[in-house]
Amino acid sequence: MARKSALDGLKVFELGSSVAGPYGAWILAQFGAEVIKVERPGSGDDARHWGPPFWHGSAAYFQALNRDKHGITVDFKNPEEVERLRRLIIESDGVVLQNFRPGLVAELGISAADIRRENNKVIYCNIGAFGDAGPYKERRGYDPLMQASAGLMSVTGEGGDRPPVRVGTSIIDMGTGMWTALGIMAAVRQRDESGEGCTIDASLYETAIAWMTYHAAAYDASGDIPKAAGSGMNAIVPYQAYECSDGYLVVAAGGDSLFVRLSKVLGHPEWPEDPRFKTNPDRVQNRDAINNAITEVMQKDTRAHWQEVLEDGGIPNAPILHMGEVLAHPQTEALGIVQKDPAIDDMRLVGLPMKFDGERPPYRRTPPALGQDNDDIFGTE
Repeated sequence: MARKSALDGLKVFELGSSVAGPYGAWILAQFGAEVIKVERPGSGDDARHWGPPFWHGSAAYFQALNRDKHGITVDFKNPEEVERLRRLIIESDGVVLQNFRPGLVAELGISAADIRRENNKVIYCNIGAFGDAGPYKERRGYDPLMQASAGLMSVTGEGGDRPPVRVGTSIIDMGTGMWTALGIMAAVRQRDESGEGCTIDASLYETAIAWMTYHAAAYDASGDIPKAAGSGMNAIVPYQAYECSDGYLVVAAGGDSLFVRLSKVLGHPEWPEDPRFKTNPDRVQNRDAINNAITEVMQKDTRAHWQEVLEDGGIPNAPILHMGEVLAHPQTEALGIVQKDPAIDDMRLVGLPMKFDGERPPYRRTPPALGQDNDDIFGTE
């Protein structure tokens, strides 16, 4: 008997484009919701055009974020089409997840207030840029702007005179999508008890600040501005990438007992007795000295050599891999997190990073072509 998904029967309308809203809606689809992606006719979601590379009609970015959804188009300049969508939402007892520019849904008459005035069972989730209050509430925002505004870029990269570095994935957009999916599921649970929906407000800026949680605490505790630490971490040493003769290997030996093991493996059992390196706070204060000493040893041999030696010694470590190596890695293949499209043999996309009783939610639907489900969802007229 097929497993019943947690959100079976829930209808979700995704209004928006790019990353945050689509990623949040995709998570809900993986939990079993019927997600209806609403796009403008003609060009559709901006992410359809974020390429090259393009893959089976749309950019690879779009395909990765929009599997398992139905797709319709609505001309938001046409009042009749907007009204048709509004009625569909109101009659659904479902969920709206929107990341339009500030104020647009109110202009269109499909804001949370407009919809929930007629059906308070609807759960309506807004994704904004800088939030629903404050001097920046009307500003637009994108992932790199938030990484800058919330301080994430200040602790990313090598620091010093080096230029700022953005985290190499849309961590703020995708994180906001993840938080909204969590919020919506909590609201669904609440509605099961109360019979009423609610309005949820999330923003890229709040997500970015939330990712800075321990940096914020460290600053308030010490008054010291957190700095970029390259591949490492300000509060733990050794805990970074070290150069070998043929590349870099990340070593995570921040605990004192792990440092003792690492010292023995690297042929320097005396290091833990050195007052500069005895405890983690000591090593943090003398990070350059111990990191340079470790690098001097590891540069003498290959990554493969040190991986084997460190693994035998119980020291957590990992090489820095490129995407091709990750996808071909036996651990990736064993987990089955990269799933084959049910209709397109040569398209694989990453699935939900969790399993339920040993089963990962399946890949159900190919990412939708623009407006492919208009007739099924709106009906023919």
